[in-house]
Amino acid sequence: MKKGKYLLLLIICLTVLLTVGCTAKDTDAVSGSANSSTAEVVKDTAESSNEESNTDSNTAAREITDSTKDSGLNETKPVEILVAAAASLQNSMEEIGKIYQKENPGITVTYTFGSSGTLQEQIEQGAPVDVFMSAALKQMEALEQEGLILDGTKKELLENKVVLIVPKDSKLGITSFKDILKAPTIALGDAESVPVGQYAEEVFTSLNNLEDVKKQATYGKDVTEVLSWVGTGNADAGVVYATDAKSSDAVTVVAEAPEGSTSKVIYPAAVVKDTKAAETAKAFVEYLTTEEAQGVFEKYGFTPYK
Repeated sequence: MKKGKYLLLLIICLTVLLTVGCTAKDTDAVSGSANSSTAEVVKDTAESSNEESNTDSNTAAREITDSTKDSGLNETKPVEILVAAAASLQNSMEEIGKIYQKENPGITVTYTFGSSGTLQEQIEQGAPVDVFMSAALKQMEALEQEGLILDGTKKELLENKVVLIVPKDSKLGITSFKDILKAPTIALGDAESVPVGQYAEEVFTSLNNLEDVKKQATYGKDVTEVLSWVGTGNADAGVVYATDAKSSDAVTVVAEAPEGSTSKVIYPAAVVKDTKAAETAKAFVEYLTTEEAQGVFEKYGFTPYK
């Protein structure tokens, strides 16, 4: 009987131990599973946070780029240059300016035309000129000596001819510079400031009749005015450049200045030292030496200076 009781107690104890062991194992399994899930959640959260951070950074970068683009910081600013050119260059330079602007968007070329001497004085007085083009070396060299021309930018571009003109319907029989005194009124450029006037005086000095010519002369402020006076009949003869005479149907060229009677008519161009757009101005002067620009000058009667 006692043996039966002990056996029953033994069975009960073994059953209890087995039950406790299984419960502990299940608890560990559940705990491990929970820990694993928690780790995965933390990992996923971190990865999600990094992705959101990268997305935010990329978005911010795009916004900065777009903002910079919209503000125009990456765009070339428009540039305007002022060219002071001898009156005899007006037709050719206006055509060249249109071509240059078409080929160089963002650059505007504006002009002021007049006698080379007057333009020289304006530059000396501080006019905001970027490029100077004169009808003689005299005015350019004067500005160089005064330190008003940017070193290394002067180009001797063109050559012209000095001619004697009369109105289209003239009946005075003027056929050469020697006949000039047949004209009651002679239109000349002011020799103090107009290069063509200086060249005219050289011609008449070589012919020994300058003083007589002066008695019959009326002086224009530039070559364009001299041409106009002869073309309208307000003067009976005048001295201009071949290029100016070519531009008018109202005058007739009766003679070129005798060989050796004048110095060469050379047109230089250079950048003014005080320019605020030096690189643009230098590029424009360089362009004037190209075949394209020289072709336009030739169209108006100029000869490229070699």
